[in-house]
Amino acid sequence: MNWVLVIVGAMVGAPLRYLTDRAVQSRYGTAFPWGTLAVNITGCLVLGALTGAATAGAASSHLQLLLGTGLCGALTTYSTFSYETLRLAEDGARLRAAVNATASVAVGLGAAFAGVAVAEAVWG
Repeated sequence: MNWVLVIVGAMVGAPLRYLTDRAVQSRYGTAFPWGTLAVNITGCLVLGALTGAATAGAASSHLQLLLGTGLCGALTTYSTFSYETLRLAEDGARLRAAVNATASVAVGLGAAFAGVAVAEAVWG
């Protein structure tokens, strides 16, 4: 049963990642990887909220598999973040590469902490 939950979550997360990335990139252009940044931050927020809910006893292990492992695992992408940051640096956009790396880590962590805080406010 556990693997089915992960697969179902990933079946939603993967297309959601692709569609979100395309929508953001079409709106803001391709000079900076806004789409990847958006999906990664969203995933951090969802995973933070899920972690906070689980800590408060409001999220089951099945929900953690469905949303945490399946959805967030397919939605977020460390490999694409790394690749896009490397491409920016190789193309001479070193400042954009540094901003991408810094923003991804700092804002991603902030989103995770915010998710935990929201979950604690709701279920704590």
